[in-house]
Amino acid sequence: MSQPVLLNNLDHRDLRVSTARGPGWGDEVMSALTFPGEFRALQAYYPIVFKKDPQGRFLPLALLGLEPGQNLFLREDGWDAHYLPMAIERQPFLIGQDASGEPMLHVDLDHPRVVPSGEALFLEHGGYTALLERMASLLRALHEGMGTTEGFIALLLQHELLEPFTLDVRLTGGAHVQLTGCYTIAEERLRALPPEALQALAQVGALEPIYMAIASLSHFRDLIGRLEQAHAGAR
Repeated sequence: MSQPVLLNNLDHRDLRVSTARGPGWGDEVMSALTFPGEFRALQAYYPIVFKKDPQGRFLPLALLGLEPGQNLFLREDGWDAHYLPMAIERQPFLIGQDASGEPMLHVDLDHPRVVPSGEALFLEHGGYTALLERMASLLRALHEGMGTTEGFIALLLQHELLEPFTLDVRLTGGAHVQLTGCYTIAEERLRALPPEALQALAQVGALEPIYMAIASLSHFRDLIGRLEQAHAGAR
């Protein structure tokens, strides 16, 4: 359950939030929602794939694991990558709307990161601490970035650049792992596009994230290696 409420310096002046990374802080998730503008940073560490939401819309995701509830980058002492996906870092904060529909900063009071021993959000006289400034900036970037996803996906579909992808892995110890329901960039179709189509994609800023998503797929080898280590440690 979650309990998102509009954040303010009167009701929440004593609220504190943990920035620790490790099990128990709500980071045990298989993927993180992302947007085209974040692909460059993500592709250095995580595979980027596309999945359909319950309404049938394609959404880009950074894969953190290969099984539900599994985060292979999570360690007892922190996060094992130099870049933290924005959708993970922003927890327990989120963007909500006020009565007029304007985006406003909210906090999930039931999130495990809301703890008495965490970091303060407000200064003594009501201003934002450095932590809350960072979270507000992060949420603005996420809100604006997510607004570009629909147009980007529409271009991918227009040029038939999404194709289904299944990962089928037999681990050293005999365990079988299968990842289904994902889509990746159709590389052959991309190479076959006429120059004018590629130029049009480049002009609207879509070609770079396309290539970033393709480059990111090399990290499936890393995920499989991490999964091998996790299974070996469990035996």
